[in-house]
Amino acid sequence: MIQIKDVTLKDVDAMIVPVFEEQLSESEILTQLSKSKVFMGREEEVFVLPTTEDGLKYTLYMGVGTKETFTTEGFRKSIAKAIKEAKKLKVNTVGISICVSDKLCVGGNVKSITEAALLANYTFDKYQNKEIDKETLTIYLCGVPEAKLKRANEVLEEAKHIADGVILARDLTNEPSNVIYPETLAQKVVEMGQEIGLEVEVMDEKQIAELGMKAFLAVGASSEKQPRLIVMRHMGDSESDEILGLVGKGLTYDTGGYSLKPSDSMKTMHSDMGGAAAVIGAMYAIAKNEVKKNIIAVVAACENVISAGSYKPGDIISSMAGKTIEIGNTDAEGRLTLADAVTYSIEKEKVTKIIDVATLTGAVLVALGTSTTGVITNDTDFYEELVKVSEKTGEKFWRLPSTKEYAKLNKSTVADLKNVGGRNAGTITAGLFIGEFVQDLPWMHLDIAGTSWADSSEGYLSKGGTGVPVRSLYALVAAPCPCHHKDTK
Repeated sequence: MIQIKDVTLKDVDAMIVPVFEEQLSESEILTQLSKSKVFMGREEEVFVLPTTEDGLKYTLYMGVGTKETFTTEGFRKSIAKAIKEAKKLKVNTVGISICVSDKLCVGGNVKSITEAALLANYTFDKYQNKEIDKETLTIYLCGVPEAKLKRANEVLEEAKHIADGVILARDLTNEPSNVIYPETLAQKVVEMGQEIGLEVEVMDEKQIAELGMKAFLAVGASSEKQPRLIVMRHMGDSESDEILGLVGKGLTYDTGGYSLKPSDSMKTMHSDMGGAAAVIGAMYAIAKNEVKKNIIAVVAACENVISAGSYKPGDIISSMAGKTIEIGNTDAEGRLTLADAVTYSIEKEKVTKIIDVATLTGAVLVALGTSTTGVITNDTDFYEELVKVSEKTGEKFWRLPSTKEYAKLNKSTVADLKNVGGRNAGTITAGLFIGEFVQDLPWMHLDIAGTSWADSSEGYLSKGGTGVPVRSLYALVAAPCPCHHKDTK
């Protein structure tokens, strides 16, 4: 629980105090700590000072670096570190002072602290039978001026809902495939819609076939857990004809099909629906915060498994758009489901812009590692909008080239397209395959194969599903606070 309330160490178990390096000489305690070199105010540095004056209590001095190099993202990471240190102390109540800076407004403080604290506090431990400390940590944000209290509380509620959207995405990604499969994922989304007033429609395999989604069905029809098409509609602006389409890759499990993955590579393939999870989490935050924009999200949920009816390398299949596709590798399945989902979004939901989000290629990890999402786009202005919000959210994106030379690699000699473009430029050719179906609408493809999953916890990112890029998708449609400082780290 987080609320805005001025407290002192007498009122809580611990106080987190942000400290710039320039402030080390401003108090006797900080001066002593710096002279002893146990606390220098560096970013993500935390020093715990216990006191027994009013019972056992703690002051956590939290370094935020220098005023010149201060960034919102660095501040979030510092908050996350301090919250984790507080949890180790088994405290129940914590006060956090906002960080006064000309680079971060009061609203930016509230938003950053709320998101970082809630996300750093996340764990996925529901299947552990051991005794787990489930004590709720209550956090008080201190130092908000009276004149800005009303707006700060509005920002607090918005930030809570955004964080809840990220946590929803993490939970869905972390659930094993025997728990989350197409039907149960659809049920979760229906329940979410009922809870927050979001319109949700789910179509079964017969309806999917009637729509002519042959590429989607080629991937998903062989599993006993039949595919589902999940559509979420938030029409928040009746005066606008603009509709943003969000499309999330929804492979609830991916064996690779007949192009079978090695066993070790399959262990986390329940996370291959990270794109769908991110889109669902973003729609939660958008609907919960009643954003005045029109957004329709589509998830083509299915499993890619092996059966007598599975599609095979060498097959030629069709698609909802009527384009034929030569199958070179059944483990390049996500682009097939996305192609039909994009076509559906355009032809049936009449979206005017498209963003697809997918754990699409291992090649993006080779190119960009685990910190940056790869982007393919046909619209520079659209991409620049994403870059602008990413400077505030701290989620990193990098545009890859998408020239005609790369698109030619997807051309087939026996069909309109082939679903693998060869060994080279795998992230680019995979994205451009989807681009063949966007009908010249402004479009961005986000390959989150490297950023949607973490092998260990770091900062406010947890081990397992990260919920990237829920916060950036939300910010892209919701016009975030303009006084957030541009992050450079």
